[in-house]
Amino acid sequence: MITFEDVTKRYRDGTVAVADLSLEVPTGAITVFVGPSGCGKTTSLRMINRMIDATSGRITLDGQDVREIDPPTLRRGIGYVIQQAGLFPHRKIVDNVATVPYLLGWSKRKARARAMDLLELVGLDPGLAGRYPFQLSGGQQQRVGVARALAADPPVLLMDEPFSAVDPIVRASLQDELLRLQSELRKTIVFVTHDIDEAVKLGDTVAVMRVGGRLAQMAGPATLLTEPADDFVREFLGRDRGIRRLSFISAKEVRLRPAPSDLATDEDGRPLGWRTANGLAAYGTFTPETDSLRAALDAALLSANGTAVAVDEEGRVRGVAGRDAIDELLAEYAPPASGGSGEGSSGDGSSEEAPA
Repeated sequence: MITFEDVTKRYRDGTVAVADLSLEVPTGAITVFVGPSGCGKTTSLRMINRMIDATSGRITLDGQDVREIDPPTLRRGIGYVIQQAGLFPHRKIVDNVATVPYLLGWSKRKARARAMDLLELVGLDPGLAGRYPFQLSGGQQQRVGVARALAADPPVLLMDEPFSAVDPIVRASLQDELLRLQSELRKTIVFVTHDIDEAVKLGDTVAVMRVGGRLAQMAGPATLLTEPADDFVREFLGRDRGIRRLSFISAKEVRLRPAPSDLATDEDGRPLGWRTANGLAAYGTFTPETDSLRAALDAALLSANGTAVAVDEEGRVRGVAGRDAIDELLAEYAPPASGGSGEGSSGDGSSEEAPA
């Protein structure tokens, strides 16, 4: 567990980057720091591994004050992933991944064997091991960065906007990969982002910070979306926070009916489109066992006739769901229009921003 106790970072010119921050980062879970520019989220992250030292207060790692640990020793025990991967351009991929094991005195054979295992773990072709960073795509480089951070099997992983420099499709893929890895490895992860969609997708807990480095609210994503602590949090979450909440509701609850005859399928039962006088029209699919209610709604909106097609994991049609069936659940799970009352906030409850 990582604990912040009244932590403040004040620079010599008087600028306060983080003010009286107190929170707990649970062991084996993903905690996301999110907020606008100037809210101190990256500063807070870097104080954990002492890339920046706090002015006052205390940060503990499993009960030990990080200031009592030699910085190089501390950092070798904490994985760190940054926005641009930060790979050494003159080193092959296998040696980039093996960087920390080399520093820890591992033999070259052992370090490289670990690196090869990790390349496979993060979804990269082991054949890329002999290439250099410039020969990889941005998404591949970020995967290498994650592999390098995991090389010495650290219990803690710090990730500073690691996916913000790649395109949306690659970013979604990297997010999914991180969730898959976390389901296997159960690391203590602190993840920094300015993107609220990324925060609620990845975080077991989300800490929303306001400008001036003060904690506005810390809660699970579903609670955050339904019970924002104040106007600042409500506005940061956006007007579509009700739609975001649908990501936490399983599509298994959607009432299905048999597929009608105007849904064309191939010989294996996979959908081809809706039959119309002008040919096949667009359709949208969702998988009830694995998808969310948001995915089901999206499938209905993508379909020309407003009917979502439910498919199994092999893509075969299981049934369909009209907007009436989806609307039933939307009405049941819609959050209160007024937002939260502020209960459950870990911040000061004020909507007034501290000066930068």
